Amino acid sequence: MIHSYKDFHSFLPFFSASDTQSYLKKCYQKLSIEQAEQKSYENSYPFVYYLEHAQIYYQQAVQSPILIQPILLFYGFAHLIKACLLTADPHYPGNTSMLAHGVSTRKRKKQQYEFFQDEVKFQKNGLLSCMMENLFNIKHSEGDKVTMCELFKQIPELHPLFVQLEGNHTYIKVPIQHESFAFPKKVLDAFHMTENRFIDYLQTESSNSLIFKESLSDCLLFDYYDSKISLTPLKYNLEEQNFYFPLSRGKFLTYPEMITHYLLLYNLSMIARYETEWWSELLKTMPNKDYPFIVHFLKLTAKKGPFLVYQFLFNRLC
Repeated sequence: MIHSYKDFHSFLPFFSASDTQSYLKKCYQKLSIEQAEQKSYENSYPFVYYLEHAQIYYQQAVQSPILIQPILLFYGFAHLIKACLLTADPHYPGNTSMLAHGVSTRKRKKQQYEFFQDEVKFQKNGLLSCMMENLFNIKHSEGDKVTMCELFKQIPELHPLFVQLEGNHTYIKVPIQHESFAFPKKVLDAFHMTENRFIDYLQTESSNSLIFKESLSDCLLFDYYDSKISLTPLKYNLEEQNFYFPLSRGKFLTYPEMITHYLLLYNLSMIARYETEWWSELLKTMPNKDYPFIVHFLKLTAKKGPFLVYQFLFNRLC
């Protein structure tokens, strides 16, 4: 379910063209793609080069001032996603439209701008749509929007900041008990649901990956019956190495966290590039809650972005 990951050196097994070719061949055969051997041979070096470029971006990011970190982290993560896409689409990129970011941001207001209220808009073509459709089988609508606040709430490691700064509990810990996920029964109060209603809700939201096992005095046990990377709506807290369940409901509840990191990094990289005055003032004056959330996220994504991709790649053949 969760594969052991230390740092970027964990990707070293992929830095072998022959082993990567074998890995890609198995991915293509599993998807019943024709000419799996030839395609895996053609894509083995592009796959390795995507990882290599990503590694350099991440290495430079952690050594660089925060002023330019979003730019380096965004391009590092984008290269990791492109490597993932080669496991699902041997023809990627099939055309130039796939090379676009696939997302846009609105023109910023010069006065009273707050990052939390900012939005990004989904585009029809580009890396975002390729990732959503080819990696996670998610159909999105052109023009869909999501705020930075909604995206921050999808990241369990930011839960302590929401509690401290807003008094808002965004997640609840879900320990593993008897080899099952043990959902504390107080989650029923948060969702205003009966046991049966919550059981139906959770199984529906997880596409029946989480199957109800039994009700204990203080928790509901669910077994996991899917080999896919996505454990949604459960999220893995890398800092605490535990699973958490979101206490808010919304359209983006079941979106894999890779999408969340991509959208946040895209917007932050655009700000760092084109909104230099606001970005510099934020880092110098720390005027509001934007600063601690952004700084925590950047520190986290430098580790968790590669972690999420590593999990994805190793679960492709499960």
